[in-house]
Order: sequence, then C-alpha cells, then structure tokens
Amino acid sequence: MTDRNRLIYLPLGGAGEIGMNCYVYGYGPADQERLIVVDLGVAFPDMDGQPGVDLILPDVAWLEARRDRIEAIFITHAHEDHVGAVGHLWGRLRAPVHCRPFTALHAIRKMEEAGHSTDHVKTAPVWPGKVEAGPFTVQFAPVSHSIPEASALVIDTPAGRIVHSGDFKIDRDPVVGEPFDPELWAQIGQDGVLGYVCDSTNVFTRTPGRSESQLPAPIGELVAGAKGMVVATTFASNIARLKTLAEAAVANGRSVCLMGRAMKRMVTAGEESGVLRGFPRTLSPEEASEVPRENLMLIVTGSQGERRAASAALSRGSYLGLEMKEGDMFLFSSKTIPGNEVAVARIKNALAEKGVDVIDDSHGFYHVSGHANRPDLEAMHDILRPRILIPNHGEYRHLREHAQLALSKGMTGIVAANGSMVELSGNAPRIVEFIEVSKTYLDGAAFVGALDGVIRDRMKLALNGLVAVALIVDEDDVLLEDSWVALRGLPETAGNGADLAEMIEDELAEAMPRFDGKTVNDDDRLEEAVRRVVRNLCLTEIGKKPEVTVLISRLMAA
Repeated sequence: MTDRNRLIYLPLGGAGEIGMNCYVYGYGPADQERLIVVDLGVAFPDMDGQPGVDLILPDVAWLEARRDRIEAIFITHAHEDHVGAVGHLWGRLRAPVHCRPFTALHAIRKMEEAGHSTDHVKTAPVWPGKVEAGPFTVQFAPVSHSIPEASALVIDTPAGRIVHSGDFKIDRDPVVGEPFDPELWAQIGQDGVLGYVCDSTNVFTRTPGRSESQLPAPIGELVAGAKGMVVATTFASNIARLKTLAEAAVANGRSVCLMGRAMKRMVTAGEESGVLRGFPRTLSPEEASEVPRENLMLIVTGSQGERRAASAALSRGSYLGLEMKEGDMFLFSSKTIPGNEVAVARIKNALAEKGVDVIDDSHGFYHVSGHANRPDLEAMHDILRPRILIPNHGEYRHLREHAQLALSKGMTGIVAANGSMVELSGNAPRIVEFIEVSKTYLDGAAFVGALDGVIRDRMKLALNGLVAVALIVDEDDVLLEDSWVALRGLPETAGNGADLAEMIEDELAEAMPRFDGKTVNDDDRLEEAVRRVVRNLCLTEIGKKPEVTVLISRLMAA
C-alpha cells in the first residue's frame, strides 16, 4: 500500500453491454479512496436467457463492502438503464442521490416504492452550480438526449477534470429539453480535460446525427394520409416524440389517447417539472371508444415488443376496449434495440394479419436516435481535447472501435469493460485491478445472483421437463409399495404409444428390489439411483433426460 493519492474509474455495469449503467470514481490512497457512484440502472431480461426474471441489476458487492467511503450517488438522467435500480440498491449503499428535477421525480418514486425515505434524493443545480462530495466537485452540464434534463457530469478532482458524458447527442433543437450549447462545452474544455468517459452506442454510424425537430413534418404528412385509426408507439420516456405525435394528430383532426402507465407517468412528470408545456389534451380509453376511427390516434407503449404492453395487446386482440382493424395504421416511431428483433417482428406480423398497415423507419423518416453518431463524437473530442478517452455505454465492439478512433486523433484510448479498475492519475492510464462482477436478478420479490443457479435450474426445467417420484420406505428400510410418478412438461405417451408415467413406475418396480441395503437406507443414494433409472428410461423412450425430483417418506414404528 502507498500513501500516494490516485484517481480511479471502475465500471460495474454498462461497459461491454447496453444498459444496467453503474460507474464508480475514486480518489485517495490505494484501497482507501473516497468514492462517488454515477448511475444505478437496470437491464431487462429475455425469456431465452433469464426466464421469469423481472429486472437485471448491477452487482454492487464491491461497493457495498466500501459503503462507508461512498460520498454520493449521481444520476445523469431518468432512463431506466440509469435510474431504474436506485430504489432496489440504495439500501445497500446508503448515500445521498443527486439528480436534476425531472430525474428526481423518478428517483423519488422508486425510493417510495422500495420503502426508503425520499429525503435522500437531492435536487442538483445545473451548470455552473456545484455539488461538493468529498474530494470531488461535480457539475451537471446539460446535454441533448431522448429524455429531458439529461446531463453530462463534469467531475473535478485534485488529479484533474473528468467529463462523464452520460447518454447524449448533438441536437440544436431537441423540441423538449435543452439544445446543444457549443459555448458551454468550450468553456468546460478550456481548462483542460484529463479524461472523457464517453457514450459509444452509435460509434459505427458514420452519418451526422439528425435532430428531433426534423420529425414533425414527415410524421404530420404520414398522419394526414391515414384513413382509419392511427396507432403510434415509441419509447415512453421520449416525451419530445410523444408531443410531436400528439400535435400531428391534432393538426389532422384527430383526438389523442395515451395508453400505457409508463407513458402517462412520463408526460405527467414532464408537466410537473416544467420541461413539457402545451401537450395536447388527451382522452381516456372510454372516451376514445366513442370517437370515429378516422378521428383518433392512440399513442401506446411497447415499441420493443414487450409482451404485456399496449402494442402487444392490440396485436393479439383488444386493449381497454379498443381494437385495430383492416385499414388502420400502426407506426413504430422507434429503433428496435438489438435483442428485441424477434419480439417486435411478432407484433408486426400479428398486426399485418389483421390488415393493418405497419410503418417503421424503413418506410421513411420517422425516428431519430438519442445517441451521438460518429461525427458528433468526433466533434466532442475536438471541443474537449481530453488526454484520455474511455469509451463506455456500449458492447465490447463499440468500446474497442471508439478507443481506436481516439488513438487515430492523437488521444490515449483505453478499453475498460465491467470490472476493470483504471488508474487515471499516472503517466498513462492503466488497468490496475480486475474486480469480479456479475449480475443480480430481481426474481419476483427476491434478489438472486446470476451465478446462484436458480435461473439455470429454471432453464433446465423449461428445456427438459420434470418427473416427480414419490416412495415410501418402512423402518426396516424396505420399499413398501410401488412408486408414484407425475410428469410436468413431458409428453404423456412414449414413442410406442404407452403411458410414460406408467412405464417409469414399472421400470422402478423392477429396479428397486435390486437396490442394496446401503442404497435404500441412505436418502441421497436412493435419490440418485432412482434419478438414474428415470433419466435412462426417458432418454430411450422420448429422447429427453428430464430433471427428476424424488420424495422419500420413511415410516417409523408407533
């Protein structure tokens, strides 16, 4: 150990993946650094890899073990992959949470839902206002994104200035929220930037980014040409897009109905915080059902194919009394996040079967990304001129490409995936330690580790089915009667047409008399012997090796 102070950066989520953002900065002697946390986000599961899981959270075990050294938590914006874990994880970290007003409304709700005091959520001032947190001075610098009041963090330390970009794009007219301010960013960069920790989502997109303000015209033209009911979906948090869609509806003589709790919540939060003004009047689903189809637009949740969202419900049938019919139009004013393609395609195909005209970005200009494309990233590099570029918010291929871009422009670029602790205060950035990080699953009301085996066992059951076997053994370790077998997730009949459960019972009736006394007397040995017999038979008869549960009842003398 040394008394030399060092500045460290440690991603616990969001570096090497999209979502679940959680980053740590520390300053002080090695293993004694004072710490701040940037973002506590979630990721969303898929049924293939995490069946039954509700949310995926970052592994904060390393932080929890050092929570007496955490000065504060800073949230860059109100997207779920940045703020969604605040309520779930705050009890393990117990530090003040700083964020801007719109984000604070969401952080407060999450704290309330988790039973924590909302006094721990602090509304932060915007640049040039400052938040002091131990050796750190942190300022919230406005950036444009697909949600209001997104901010980069300007983090001043005794070792130099770090700029944490958060999610951003260069948009000079974002419809809702603050426009890009080149003078502010020139001011931030003029005193020298040691490190720029930067969003890498769109590093492979080589065309300049497009503005949210470019969408009203094409969306308005699309709605003007529609004949039946119009339904549009986008990200619930993109209230600028919600406003554009709603205004296009009103301009073309249509009433607007918002459908989906998340969407209504975002509009309400925008109005309460003052960032959203002049949103058109909306109807309830009951009122909307009385409006002629050609005079109605529904704006609904579910742009990523979520099974329980309004889009999926409308594709399957009706939702809150409203139903799509032949000649209606459904607009996806959104980008499909990688991994959601199958779910989105399922909805599109179901709508097409109904005779609905399905429109997405392949048909015209109906969506813009909230993340900086490569030219925008280069523009920010040129403005800030950092010594070190650390890519984050991207899969590993994004991080590597962004680091190579930095090297080509004369900066030092370093790839630091989750768990890589980087020292930024030496002559050159270097990874000084690897922290073992995993994921935490919110599974119903319980938290389980990704490596605990719970989800792995669930997947085995889903893939292989289950055989339950019940046995009765008397005090003399004698099997009293034939076993009883029940099947779950397996065919009732074998390939020869015989009843599979009865076949297993008959096979066990023949095998069990051959078990020796040690096997019958020991529950573990007996379970394993029965399991082997059942799995071998099932493999022969149906080509599956199911999971087997053995229930043993031992009768004692009166």
